[in-house]
Amino acid sequence: MSEVTNTEQRAQRRFPLLSDTNINTVLMNGAQIALCKLKRARNFDARLYFYAEIGAFLEVSLSRGAGISDDTRARLEAVHREATHIHMDATKASRAVED
Repeated sequence: MSEVTNTEQRAQRRFPLLSDTNINTVLMNGAQIALCKLKRARNFDARLYFYAEIGAFLEVSLSRGAGISDDTRARLEAVHREATHIHMDATKASRAVED
């Protein structure tokens, strides 16, 4: 039993970020990065790409049994909602300039 424990401890030291909640961190960090890039995007295609990326993170969070917490799901919904407003407002502004 102690040999298994030692092996597990060594694995944790080599890969300190591995844990049961790692998927939650990955999803949130990815969505936050995409949101930052969405805010800086200068054209419609770039905004649409990052908006879709955030949507993909949200869709992955809907998977049941993957260890994704309800808190992460709610936070991703909030990020997606913010991204929707940013994308729509930027699109409206660019169309207003074209007219």
